[in-house]
Amino acid sequence: MKRLITSLLAAACLSTPALAQSVSECDWRSSAAVLAEPWEENTRTYSNGKVRLAVVDTIEPAAGAFHLLILSPPYSEVGDRQCRIISKNDTIGFSGLDLSKIEASYDPARGLLFTLPAGNYNPDTGGSIWHPLSITLNQATGKITALFWE
Repeated sequence: MKRLITSLLAAACLSTPALAQSVSECDWRSSAAVLAEPWEENTRTYSNGKVRLAVVDTIEPAAGAFHLLILSPPYSEVGDRQCRIISKNDTIGFSGLDLSKIEASYDPARGLLFTLPAGNYNPDTGGSIWHPLSITLNQATGKITALFWE
C-alpha cells in the first residue's frame, strides 16, 4: 500500500499541481451527528491519543459530503484541543475519504504527516476518482496544511 501511495504521489507531481484545501475552524461540519459510521472504521488517534482524525459525512451535497475532522494540540487555556475541518473548499467536501489506507509519519522539522486517499466526484460515472490528500500537522503551533493531488 505504501508503494501505491508513493506511486500516486509521484505521478501526481509529474502531471498535476497540488491544490491547497480548506482548513478551517470547526463549525456545523463537526457535529457529532455527522460522524461517519461505523465509527471504529472512520476515526484514528495518533501521538498517544492527543491527535484524533475522524471522517464526517454531511450527507449533502452527495458529491462532496465527506470532510476530515482533526482534534489536536495546542490546547486552549481551558484544556481543550483545537478543532479543524479539512474540505475541498469552505463548504464542499470530498466524495469519499478512506482512513483504512492512511499512512502516518513524523518529521521533527514539520510535524505529523498524513496521506490518505480522497475521492473527487466523477460526473461521467457517478463514482469517485481517488487522489492522495496530504496533511501536515504541527502540534506545537497548531498549523495544519492540506494538499489534494487532483
